[in-house]
Amino acid sequence: MSDTLVSPAQEPAASAVDVRAAVVDVARAAKHASRALATATRAQKDAALHAMADALVAGAARIIEANGADLERGRDAGMKTSLLDRLALDADRIGAIADALRELAALPDPVGEVVRGSTLPNGLRLRQVRVPMGVVGMIYEARPNVTVDAAGLALKSGNAVILRGGSAAASSNAVIVEILADALAARGLPRELVQSIDAHGRAGAVELMRARGLVDVLVPRGGADLIQTVVRESVVPVIETGVGNCHVYVDAGADVAQAVPIVLNSKTQRTGVCNAAETLLVHRDVAGEFLPAVLEALRAKDVTIHGDDATAAAAPAGLRLEPATEADWETEYLSLDLAVKVVDSLDEALEHIRRYSSGHTEVICTRDLGAARRFTTELDAAALIVNASSRFTDGGQFGLGAEIGISTQKLHARGPMGLAELTTTTWIVEGDGQIRE
Repeated sequence: MSDTLVSPAQEPAASAVDVRAAVVDVARAAKHASRALATATRAQKDAALHAMADALVAGAARIIEANGADLERGRDAGMKTSLLDRLALDADRIGAIADALRELAALPDPVGEVVRGSTLPNGLRLRQVRVPMGVVGMIYEARPNVTVDAAGLALKSGNAVILRGGSAAASSNAVIVEILADALAARGLPRELVQSIDAHGRAGAVELMRARGLVDVLVPRGGADLIQTVVRESVVPVIETGVGNCHVYVDAGADVAQAVPIVLNSKTQRTGVCNAAETLLVHRDVAGEFLPAVLEALRAKDVTIHGDDATAAAAPAGLRLEPATEADWETEYLSLDLAVKVVDSLDEALEHIRRYSSGHTEVICTRDLGAARRFTTELDAAALIVNASSRFTDGGQFGLGAEIGISTQKLHARGPMGLAELTTTTWIVEGDGQIRE
């Protein structure tokens, strides 16, 4: 099941004016609320984050009931298991989401941080200071946890947020946004700091992409179709998040006993996420020892192997493999599937990754410092990991607090996007009557 966007040209003309006016009203209210938040102290923002966390836990029964309706619609519509997993909420997941807000409250406030400063020869005193973006728009699919993450990160970094969470999670998101807005109001902050335009459907998302001047930055988070539609169609600046066609390469110099659990964790710890491994590359020199062990471990986790001929030749007896095709190297499965290839050299592994990587996360298992150095200097990805699971590419795991997404572009935000990535900077210049000659 997909909830991807349509091009503005495909939008029905009859309702366009009403939707446009409604989204503009939401954006104007968000802009006004963001100005009120600009004067809030860290103590006020942190108190609001704790209030939001407490409100989510208190409202867990309401959220779970609404989420149940979303899950039922998803199953009836044939939603993939991986997406149903992303969509599902229970008391434990709601508690974890609330805890993430409390962890955000404990992090330093990025607003007002001096990035650099100096005094010029003419006596002018310069400071480059972090300031909020203003209004952040989020377009995402089937992930009600993102509703909370985005609201919390936006609040802590001094921004208002406008959410378009997609029809798959519409019931869950409606309740969550109401709970968060009520918590903000109870702490004396504007409800309009967290708003949803889900009621306006895909047409609303298109109008959000057109709201340049009211929305300061747009962050798409979801499948490749959604992300590319936003990148193509938006006139609002976009921070592009990316899909995760992530690789684990087991080098000739790998510690085989260590590499097996790294591969297993990268693939199976949670499958429907962008930092899960989708392709395993194995150096031929260790394939005879490594492949039987790792394929047996993957079979125990019900992983379907899409392997090349060399992988099939090394497979344990009775293990059925799907023959790997070109499409397998290109696929972000988000399921219990893994493409496996034997390579003759580090150079071949690097070339394969350069060709098929989405630039998200790449892993090497090796004890060879030279191989590790080449891997981390010759590849281009948001995260390059040596001897650890791909699943660590995550804002919480990196100590950034919750993340609003993982950026695979090369502008100011790359990798997990935490608080600092939701700010921009301004130059404060203090003088004493200086004029330019």
